[in-house]
Amino acid sequence: MADTTRDRAQATLADVEKMTAVVLPEPPAEMVTLDTADKSTSEAITRRMNEIDLTDTNSIVTFGTAAQAGLQQISQDMLSGVRNKDVGPAGESLRSIVSTIRGFSVAELDPNRKQSWFDKLLGRATPLSKFVAKYEDVQTQIDKITDDLLGHETMLMKDIESLDRLYTKTLAFYDELGLYIVAGEARLARIDAEEIPAKEAAVAAVPEAGSVMEAQQLRDLRSARDDLERRVHDLKLTRQVTMQSLPSIRLVQENDKSLVTKINSTLLNTVPLWETQLAQAVTIQRSAQAAGAVREANDLTNDLLKANAKNLRDANTAIRTEIERGVFDIDAVKAANADLIATIDESLSIADEGKRKRAAAEADLQKMEQDLKTTLASAKSRNTPAKGA
Repeated sequence: MADTTRDRAQATLADVEKMTAVVLPEPPAEMVTLDTADKSTSEAITRRMNEIDLTDTNSIVTFGTAAQAGLQQISQDMLSGVRNKDVGPAGESLRSIVSTIRGFSVAELDPNRKQSWFDKLLGRATPLSKFVAKYEDVQTQIDKITDDLLGHETMLMKDIESLDRLYTKTLAFYDELGLYIVAGEARLARIDAEEIPAKEAAVAAVPEAGSVMEAQQLRDLRSARDDLERRVHDLKLTRQVTMQSLPSIRLVQENDKSLVTKINSTLLNTVPLWETQLAQAVTIQRSAQAAGAVREANDLTNDLLKANAKNLRDANTAIRTEIERGVFDIDAVKAANADLIATIDESLSIADEGKRKRAAAEADLQKMEQDLKTTLASAKSRNTPAKGA
């Protein structure tokens, strides 16, 4: 949550506590009468009785309407404020922030969750990258909704103050109606007890020729009296409805107070807790990822140590084996010596065979030479003529 929003929520905390602590007064259980009223109340009732002019129908019709002027004004102001509101219900914002948090799945941070080959093929972000991006988006949404909630809170506090004034005005109207009702009933009692009997006596006292006007005045007086009675009855009904509206106003106000308290608690307690938990989720995942990197580094180090140890062992074995060998292996010397002896034996055998063959060849050559000489000598004697022939 943005610092400015948190500061504004903290600043309104005292106003919220002060406003929710206000206890509205209860309406009086019973109406006073002219006889039981104190001096100031009695004077107020008398003034309202004096507003009634039985010869003026309009004074009867409008009897008690002056009490409604202030109530109508505050009601119109509240209705105008409702019409001028350009914000959604506060409850919707609370539901929105809950939905936003619910949409943030920590399960996406499963450390055993690997990217599928399809994700890798498409070059999709790793689970942590997606989670951090979503966390930033959720944080932005929370900041916006909390700012809206603060606006709702301010508007609801204004509504509560207006409801306070409306309740006070309504209660005053309720009391004022009681005064008008008492005044009307007192005036009716006077008409029934004094004015009508006096007019009836006056009608009876005048001669028959002049009794028509007096009789008409009596009928008008009785008609005005009935109109006043009906008006007082309407005021009683209005007072009853007004009395019923008082708890309705208080109920609406209590609901608004509860909502304001909930919003303020959400802004100051719940939202920071959510943000802390979300930040912890990201931090824990990053720590887990760092631990994984450290584990991989340690595994690599261990693998290098084992590989180097094995390579050292193999190399040491080969080197020490070569060091401990003689210049020539005895087996090689034996084999070479046997081959040398065999070679010498073969050479001697070949030499002896060569001598034998050369001796045989020498004899053959001598024989062939002798044969050749014999043949040549024979051929020469044949070609020489005899002497004396």
